Amino acid sequence: MKTVLLHPMYFGSIAQYAAMSQNDTIIFENHDNYQKQTYRNRTYIYGANGKLLLTIPIKHTGKHGNGKQLYKDVRIENEFQWQSLHWKSIQTAYRTSPFFEYYEDELASLFEKKKDYLLDFNYECMEAVSDCLQLEVNYSKTATFLKEYSDLTDQRNLVNAKKDKLHTLSSYIQVFSEKHGFISNLSILDLLFNEGTNAITYLENQMIH
Repeated sequence: MKTVLLHPMYFGSIAQYAAMSQNDTIIFENHDNYQKQTYRNRTYIYGANGKLLLTIPIKHTGKHGNGKQLYKDVRIENEFQWQSLHWKSIQTAYRTSPFFEYYEDELASLFEKKKDYLLDFNYECMEAVSDCLQLEVNYSKTATFLKEYSDLTDQRNLVNAKKDKLHTLSSYIQVFSEKHGFISNLSILDLLFNEGTNAITYLENQMIH
C-alpha cells in the first residue's frame, strides 16, 4: 500500500492530483500553520493573456495581521465578491475548451454559497474535482502535526508554488497554447477541461518529485 501525505489546496495543482492518483491512500495535513503565497488559497489557470492567479481572500488575525494561525482556523473574507469573480474568470478561460460543458454545472455550485473556512472549502473542491475525474480518493486527515514521517511519502512541499519547476509534466493541448505555448502544472481545472476523461491516464503517467 502506497501512502502519500499532502496539503489540501484550492482546487489543487496537477502535480498534487498526479500524487493522489499514484498512491493507494492519501493523508491530508489538517494541523499545520497557515502560510501565505501557497496553493492553500490560490490556484493558477490559463487565461487569454497567459497564467492567471486566482486568490481566495482570507481574514487576517494577530498583530498587524501576521499572527500565526492554524490552517483549519483560517476564515474566508467574504466582503469581496471573490466567488463570482473566480467563476467568471474560469468561464472566460475555459468555455471554448473541449470538456468545459461536461463539468460546468458541478463546479459552478461550489461558487454559489458563501464559505466560512478555507480548509473546509478546499476539501469541498477536492471532492467535486475527484468526482469529475472519477478518481476514487481514499483519504484521512492527520490528528496532530509532525515535521517528519518515516512510513509514507511526504509530499507536503507540493503546496509551495515556488517549487513548481521541480516537476517535468508532459504537455497537452491547452486553449491558448498557440498564443503562449504550454504552461505546466496549472490548476487541475486546466487538465480537466482540456483532457476530460483522458485526465486520469495523464496523471498516472507523470513524474512528481
